[in-house]
Amino acid sequence: MAYNLKDETETKEYIDNLGTEYRFGCYHEKKPEVCHLLGDFMEAIKQDYEKAGKLYKVNCEEFNWGHSCFKLGNYFFTGKGNYKINHVQATESFDKGCELGFSDACLHGGLMRTSKISQVPRNHELAKEKFEKGCSLNNAQCCFYISGMFIAGIENSIEKDMDKAFTYSKKACELGNVYACANLSQMYKKGEGVQRDQEKAEQYRKIALEMQDQVTKQFRTITFEEGG
Repeated sequence: MAYNLKDETETKEYIDNLGTEYRFGCYHEKKPEVCHLLGDFMEAIKQDYEKAGKLYKVNCEEFNWGHSCFKLGNYFFTGKGNYKINHVQATESFDKGCELGFSDACLHGGLMRTSKISQVPRNHELAKEKFEKGCSLNNAQCCFYISGMFIAGIENSIEKDMDKAFTYSKKACELGNVYACANLSQMYKKGEGVQRDQEKAEQYRKIALEMQDQVTKQFRTITFEEGG
């Protein structure tokens, strides 16, 4: 059946049917991907964060769904859905999501061990492992964070290594991280981690500027639509 989502009655019917489908797929067919969708439904449509949090927790701990572990980690981090703020449990949830192959969970697991606002003890070596895992899953931000670690070096933890910094910066740039592209331009310009090449320095400078311009245009479009 095709629904006219401009019609209030049909929209309500569509949403109710969607919830019914998700409940059946989760509770009866026990499909973890559908249980996660039900959690998202409870969170975004019903705005019942307590039920959403419970669904994410069960789906993470019993059905090993990485995306749900990531969402559960966010609930522990922010104190959402009747969960008290607990950065240790948030980190454990992110770590499990990372192990299950959800790259954003790897990113957050790394950040929990490097951020000043985190209550988890700093551990740059372990953070690097999480970022490396996320980068291997093609998470641009993870690749960028590792490159930054190797560019700066971290005392008593990670040695400065411009060759590795270049490798991770290149992958992050290819995955669409504008800051990594800007760093690549500087590396080619200065000959750090790679042979000096002014043409490629200019090439990556233009790529970074084009990315930045695209983001600016998208932001303006969103602002215009919201204002309109």
